[in-house]
Amino acid sequence: MVLRRGVRWFFSPALLSATAVFLAAVSPDARIETQSGVDSPDAPKQNAPAPLPPVPTAAPPLPNLDAPHSVLGEAMLLERKGDFDAAITKYQQHLQQKPKSPDAYAGLTRCYLKKKDVAEAYNAAQKGLDVADGWPVRVALGEVYFRQGKIPEAETEWTQVINSGHQAARAYMGIARVRWAIQMNKSAKTMIDKAHELDPKDEDIQRLWIETQPYGGRIKYYESYLADSSNQDAEERGNLERYLSYLKERAKQTRSPCRLVSKVRSTTTPLVRLFLDPKHLRGYGLSVDLNGKRTNIMLDTGASGILVKRHTAERAGITKLMASRVWGVGDRGNKGSFIGIAKSIRIGALEFQDCPVQVMEDRSVADEDGLIGADIFEDFLVEVDFPKEQLKLSELPKRPGQSEQQVALKDEDDDSRGAESSDATAAGTDGSATKTVTKSSPSGPSGPQDRYIAPEMQSYTRIFRFGHDLLVPTRVGDVPGMLFVMDTGAMNNSISPAAARQVTKVHGDSDRIIKGLNGSVKNVFSANKAVLQFGHVRQENQDMAAFDLTRMSESEGTEISGFLGFVALRWLDIKIDYRDALVDFSYDAKRFSY
Repeated sequence: MVLRRGVRWFFSPALLSATAVFLAAVSPDARIETQSGVDSPDAPKQNAPAPLPPVPTAAPPLPNLDAPHSVLGEAMLLERKGDFDAAITKYQQHLQQKPKSPDAYAGLTRCYLKKKDVAEAYNAAQKGLDVADGWPVRVALGEVYFRQGKIPEAETEWTQVINSGHQAARAYMGIARVRWAIQMNKSAKTMIDKAHELDPKDEDIQRLWIETQPYGGRIKYYESYLADSSNQDAEERGNLERYLSYLKERAKQTRSPCRLVSKVRSTTTPLVRLFLDPKHLRGYGLSVDLNGKRTNIMLDTGASGILVKRHTAERAGITKLMASRVWGVGDRGNKGSFIGIAKSIRIGALEFQDCPVQVMEDRSVADEDGLIGADIFEDFLVEVDFPKEQLKLSELPKRPGQSEQQVALKDEDDDSRGAESSDATAAGTDGSATKTVTKSSPSGPSGPQDRYIAPEMQSYTRIFRFGHDLLVPTRVGDVPGMLFVMDTGAMNNSISPAAARQVTKVHGDSDRIIKGLNGSVKNVFSANKAVLQFGHVRQENQDMAAFDLTRMSESEGTEISGFLGFVALRWLDIKIDYRDALVDFSYDAKRFSY
């Protein structure tokens, strides 16, 4: 039993995707409505505290961190410098003096989150609510909820704080994170601009805001950030150095952008069967023509872009443009790769030219010839009809008043966060092809756009999108609200041990092998029978593989409880709208009646 995990780029969720700049102000009197819209109607309600009272006319000022004359100020300064253990000590010292300080409890909560101790962060926030309820604690509680995968609950906390009149920068930042996850990109840009206006020195806000800026601004920011040796641990520093190199290389590119050159704007092409052995199907791929050389590579909704092994690249004449790294499931760490340019990519009746392709330095890609992430078809409505064994790409519904847009292959670093490009065109990243981000952004002539749910898509399931990952709200047994990655590249369904223990028994399984881009997973368990419900689908499982997903959850910034793999998805006709974070799962029992 093999699970093949797709490609992930080397930087954190705070460094993902971006589109053309949209500057807007948030009126202090404007009410913000919750918009995540994916909360299960029968999800257990949180023991939420009473609504916050309106902010008083003369609200107390925030501590001045440039002149920390108090223990609280020292704690906040240590927190911002990344010395979380020392900050925790100072916050606790302040609580001995002022046991009802909401700022101290909020600081403790954030520090524990930064130390990746989610359970202790939640305890700190709950204690703060019990003894020192106030808007700083509510904002921090929202951050814990978001990390726990309780995104609608997080959004509610932040919305209530702002609507009570509190100009809380981190609440605006939190709402921006939610808006990006549901493809409300115009709204997200407005929120992160407001957060940056209120607190430009908050490092988390800076990181999100700078990714909405042109390449030049991002390059200067990361050069300055890396010049400070006290910033970040060694692994993060290495990631940021590679990202900075990528930004510099991308800013220098003057080649033609990846673009659709065929006159047709839709196609239907067969899915190619891929086998574990002569009798067992492991998944489906696509027949892709790279520079005139045809290869079959796995269609993987858990991957991003196009990733191929070295032999395939050499045969197609794809040479190294810039170095990169990839990681996926497995315990062997990041793997080396490089970005090259395919002069021509043909998929069905569509041809794209001058598109980046990522090439593994190793001669294999998790036992495949390559992976093609479905996210590169973001400009299309993607229909993966497994029963008919075909992929259909068609035009998305136009937004009201929308003119015809240029169509290209996309990647995670394309323009969904609001960044305006430099004057140069640019190559893509993490193995995926991309179009150039220009002053007239493909996201819209006036900047990033909010998702549009067309009338014919009202019945689609509203999901969360984190980069290339599609997180589907899933009920496991009687427990709703878990987030599962839709992953056609994973052979089987899987679940984290923590999530599994909420609904069933978990036991060790030395015979089960989980393998991804970064080798095999060391500690694998089995979860007894569980029922999965997602979209309009209900599936019973005899058992599921269970392995630790903490690393992935920390990378995404929210809790990932499992994967919906090929065994669950192969019976479905799946329509994916990446642009608007919508998926339709359709099961027709008549297709399988014999």
